[in-house]
Amino acid sequence: MAGDGLLSGPDGKVRCAWHGGLEDYCAYHDTEWGRPVDDDRRLFEKICLEGFQSGLSWLTILRKRENFRAAFADFDFVEVARFGDADVERLVQDAGIIRHRGKIVSTINNARHAVELADEYGSLGAFFWSFEPDPASRPARLDKAAAMTLTKTDESTRLSKDLKKRGWSFVGPTTVYAFMQAMGLVNDHLEGCCCREPVEAERTAFKRPG
Repeated sequence: MAGDGLLSGPDGKVRCAWHGGLEDYCAYHDTEWGRPVDDDRRLFEKICLEGFQSGLSWLTILRKRENFRAAFADFDFVEVARFGDADVERLVQDAGIIRHRGKIVSTINNARHAVELADEYGSLGAFFWSFEPDPASRPARLDKAAAMTLTKTDESTRLSKDLKKRGWSFVGPTTVYAFMQAMGLVNDHLEGCCCREPVEAERTAFKRPG
């Protein structure tokens, strides 16, 4: 079944195969991925962690997520925006996170621009959700073949360009699309996955910010 992008678990449920049967990854797939989020801290966290994930697996980041939260003030971007050189040096020495100086500096930079963005739009949620794709632009049936064409989209490219114009970094269109998938701006659970319909129901009931 994994050949069609789906995997049957020991509980008998069929899911997107990318969780690989790993308990923590499966829990992330079932309870978080694709479910709509409008909380500004969690949105900021995810777009930053997607930047850290570049060149690595998301599982690596997921397993360090609590360490990242401790290191970056639970991704309170107002607080992170105040970080200075001493914080950069502290974070570069923190073995609990990814010690990539460029990505650490980028997170602090992005926090400062997130403050500006929240001031302009009222919330980060209002800004990010304004890039939600028109349902008519989505594949009529999201199977593995269709999903493989969605590493980036017109909407993620526009969002990436807008963020870069505002001074954000590590926000390329592929990184941004992974963020959109995770935060529920799209539902990329495959047809046949046990989470596809519940996630779509949540998206239908979700009140878009702004």
